[in-house]
Amino acid sequence: MSHVLVVDDDAAIRTVVGQALRRAGHEVTAVETLSKLDRILAGGAPDVLVTDVILPDGDGIDHIRGVAARFPALPIIILSAQNTLTTAVRAAEVGAYEYLPKPFDLDALTNAVAGALARGGVLVEDGLAEDDRALPLIGRSQAMQSVYRVIARVVATDLTVLVSGESGTGKELVARAIHDLGPRRHAPFVAINMAAIPRELIEAELFGHERGAFTGAAQRNAGRFEQATGGTLFLDEIGDMPMEAQTRLLRVLQSGEFTTVGGARTIRTDVRIVAATNRDLSQQVASGQFREDLFYRLNVVPITLPSLRERRQDIPLLARHFLENAAAQGLPRRRVDAHALDVLVAHEWPGNVRELENLMRRLAVLARDEVIDAEAVRDMIGQQPPANFSGNSGGGDGDLVAAVRGYLARLAMERPAALDDGTLYDRIIGEVERPLIEAMLARHGGNQLRTARAMGINRNTLKKRLDSLRITGSVDDEGENLT
Repeated sequence: MSHVLVVDDDAAIRTVVGQALRRAGHEVTAVETLSKLDRILAGGAPDVLVTDVILPDGDGIDHIRGVAARFPALPIIILSAQNTLTTAVRAAEVGAYEYLPKPFDLDALTNAVAGALARGGVLVEDGLAEDDRALPLIGRSQAMQSVYRVIARVVATDLTVLVSGESGTGKELVARAIHDLGPRRHAPFVAINMAAIPRELIEAELFGHERGAFTGAAQRNAGRFEQATGGTLFLDEIGDMPMEAQTRLLRVLQSGEFTTVGGARTIRTDVRIVAATNRDLSQQVASGQFREDLFYRLNVVPITLPSLRERRQDIPLLARHFLENAAAQGLPRRRVDAHALDVLVAHEWPGNVRELENLMRRLAVLARDEVIDAEAVRDMIGQQPPANFSGNSGGGDGDLVAAVRGYLARLAMERPAALDDGTLYDRIIGEVERPLIEAMLARHGGNQLRTARAMGINRNTLKKRLDSLRITGSVDDEGENLT
């Protein structure tokens, strides 16, 4: 029977994790401090170590450095409520077998333990610089955690990465994070946007040109491959690259060598390639617009960035972050209230994170009050309130769905425990029921009978709800004031 050692200062987590692992057939020891961990390790290593990061007597990741040095074959699984890219990278840096952000799925943990036992060893080699600074990639949603975990695994390598996602999702931020956290961080990061360069100049831009190579080439110019020597070359909008340039890029990736336009000397390239696209390259391959062999050369490690609509939980965090950045750059300091956050979460965001950032900067400049409210946000994005009972409803069922989704996302961000405390249904129904009844009464002139019929409920049921909610001012069907 395998022995799993669990370190977490939360008694509930120790209990639940212990029960799950025991049901999976493991022997489990659970402790709450690093000092108790060390006392157990003095008698020998377990088969798997599962540990939290923030513990009463220290930082779990820093402590694991010494543990990993003493027991290099010990698989380590890190749990953390600090669900940031930095945490994922630090976990990879110390050679953790797996990193699971809290709240985690118990099946994911038991599968990770089983995988660690089966493979016996770490997935990531040490060698990253310790760096706990804030990074531009922000988000605690499960979708972003998946992105963080892939980045953490590839930063210490030179593998080619293909980042895909809609415009505005932050593909260049991913490329910069891979560069800034990797061994090439002290060398240049060079970006080139294929969609912004005339087709006839792309090869000269990438590989450079000699004097006289074409009309207007008055002197030799180094291309982006030379400029990025030792560092990272970011090929943005790679799907817009013309076929002839694709062919030459493929030869460079295969041989590691190139010549400048008009030149004869072979130049050896030393760059890491990160490419990005908002197109479906597999479709372009099928239609003959993109070389299949180049696609496979670029798609060694794929990273797909979620749209902002797929990570609504992150919108409150991002909105506050962008307001703080705006204030740091000299714009007026603003705060955003809870109802405004609901409107932001409910919006569809066709422009993704870039659109949200631009909106928050505009609000920082143009909002009348220090606290940005829902009305200010709606005015700025041209969105009407979800329900308009005056007669011109511009909303639909999707508005209500978006409003509930926004409420849950904000709750998950500000009070995550409220999602699991057994009161969520009553809380949401209570908050929706009062404005619903009040709005319907107003629509029907306060008449209870017509209101009940319109809502599809019994009049006595309506009267009970009016009494329970202490809603006054309604009348019976004869016009008599009842409350």
